[in-house]
Amino acid sequence: MAFLNIKNLKKSFGTNTVVHDFSLAVEKGEFVSFLGPSGCGKTTVLRMIAGFETPDQGMIEINGKDVVDLKPNQRNIGMVFQAYALFPNMTVAQNVAFGLKVSGKPRAEIEATVKEMLELIRLEHLADRFPYQMSGGQQQRVALARALATKPQVLLLDEPLSALDAKIRISLREEIRAIQRKLGITTVFVTHDQEEALSISDRIVVMHEGKADQIGSPFDIYNRPASRFVASFVGTLNMLEATVNDPHTNRIDLGGNLIALPESLAAYNKSDAITLALRPEAVSLEASAARNSSVDVIVQDVHFLGSVIRTRVTLGNNQLSFDSFNNPTVRPPQSGDKITVHFASHDLLILGK
Repeated sequence: MAFLNIKNLKKSFGTNTVVHDFSLAVEKGEFVSFLGPSGCGKTTVLRMIAGFETPDQGMIEINGKDVVDLKPNQRNIGMVFQAYALFPNMTVAQNVAFGLKVSGKPRAEIEATVKEMLELIRLEHLADRFPYQMSGGQQQRVALARALATKPQVLLLDEPLSALDAKIRISLREEIRAIQRKLGITTVFVTHDQEEALSISDRIVVMHEGKADQIGSPFDIYNRPASRFVASFVGTLNMLEATVNDPHTNRIDLGGNLIALPESLAAYNKSDAITLALRPEAVSLEASAARNSSVDVIVQDVHFLGSVIRTRVTLGNNQLSFDSFNNPTVRPPQSGDKITVHFASHDLLILGK
């Protein structure tokens, strides 16, 4: 049985339904990310798990116990917010100890736990500092230690890195993941940053308009998107318009090029319009046995990005972008050049009829 079990959750604010029939089963020790744009319902689901919002319908179980009717302080949940929410008049050690004092833990246990938590986040040398004397990354680590100090059953993180600069964000997300693995705590992480979700999650829930469009591993979410929204939201994507040339042989016409797809087109008729997705990294200037499809294109523009050269080309009525590594001995394509690009037909993903 799942450690965190959510079934048929629904939440409305007035006439606006923000979460529709949401279900999810999270195993003990699993790291699950809710990924989606602003307003998709991901934070509302998190707040219902925490007890800050009450669902209109549905069930939330933690370790086999229904917690929907329990107050937040009765659920044994740790939560880290986007804003650090540290007490400015308390030292680092006092902030970490706060939840333990409220729950009436003995002084010796509090001191031992605070020491353990500060060692875990490698800030034991700053125990007597106040929040205003620390960087944003350090403050967020203290907020994490405070949430973990009470040894919660579930850790909830609501966009905890969005207020930090890019370099600190990367290092801190790796630190959060390492701590989570070390403690084996069941974790739900909310983010709108696809790179964050892809890099640290066991599974990702891609949310759109209050629903889970797809739940899966980072590999499956990126390589096998289940909907047009997931395909376009997760990663950079080329959306290509084509027509069915022969549904019996699975052939399509892509900008005047006939390509046989490995996926069946039996549900389509000849001349039906279809939309295909093709990741930029699947396209190359170099032919190979694996890249069984080739098309002639015209270079529109070329952007030099240091180690990578990003090229945008036209293919019939479509625009196609791809990246190639910079090679100082090879002249990159120029605007107006007619070139041939190569890709594998199985990398063309049909997004719907």
